[in-house]
Amino acid sequence: MTGSRRHERANEVREFLSTRRARMTPQQAGLPVFGVNRRVAGLRREEVALLAGMSVDYYIRLERGNLRGASDSVLDSLSHALRLDDAERAYLYDLARAATASERRPSAATGRIRPVVRRMLDAMTGLPAYIRNGRFDILAANALGRALYAPVYDSPLFAQRSPVNTARFLFLDPGSADFWPEWEKAANDSVAFLRTETGRSPQDKSLTDLIGELSTRSDEFARRWARHDVKFHRSDVKRLRHPLVGDLALPFEALDLPADPGLRIGVYSPEPDSPERRALDLLASWTGSTALEH
Repeated sequence: MTGSRRHERANEVREFLSTRRARMTPQQAGLPVFGVNRRVAGLRREEVALLAGMSVDYYIRLERGNLRGASDSVLDSLSHALRLDDAERAYLYDLARAATASERRPSAATGRIRPVVRRMLDAMTGLPAYIRNGRFDILAANALGRALYAPVYDSPLFAQRSPVNTARFLFLDPGSADFWPEWEKAANDSVAFLRTETGRSPQDKSLTDLIGELSTRSDEFARRWARHDVKFHRSDVKRLRHPLVGDLALPFEALDLPADPGLRIGVYSPEPDSPERRALDLLASWTGSTALEH
């Protein structure tokens, strides 16, 4: 590992642990508070060490970015002390693995969609579906999925570049606020998902380049990136505003493709006979989406 890369990873560990520590008060942790002149809003380092059952010196070493050799029991104790959720705990483990791993890591997803996966995608004619990687590149979409995401596909951002990328659209195209009526939530979630992906794929240069581009070109992205929030992208109800069929509240599932590491399929599945189901049927009929190609 190069010196600069080691420094970057140490910085990430330090910022992640210090921001998790800062958000917890002694009262939340069940600790007594003596005096009123605390210099930190959250927990002190010695308080985290006490809660985690480790020496102050050892915790300071961890927070300085040195997770090398940290055992599972240490990471579990630290996760418990800082009350990390499942996504944060997984991210801490990813950071620890990155601290001890060699430079040889599994390569990022190639973007090649296997024929059997493409046939499966196209067979879901009644549900909008797409395949993306951890960088939010949409690599393939079925007919209804492309019709639903028409504002993204039609963005000038992608007139001269491909693939379509929903994170770029979200932060760099002013029209994204029309497509995502809950723009703040979409922005917060997207940044947290990308931060999570950096833990899983620390050597993905395309991911690093995307984050650098968005940090430079979007203050909204940079501000959120500095929070070091992480989150799993699994299941949700997504609110979209389509220019043809209006507001939609669509249940969403993201499913990993185990045979294609780094790729996942996203599917919107509204309730039968719901307004969203009727809106999608209308969208399909208006756009002739059964004839659209991915």
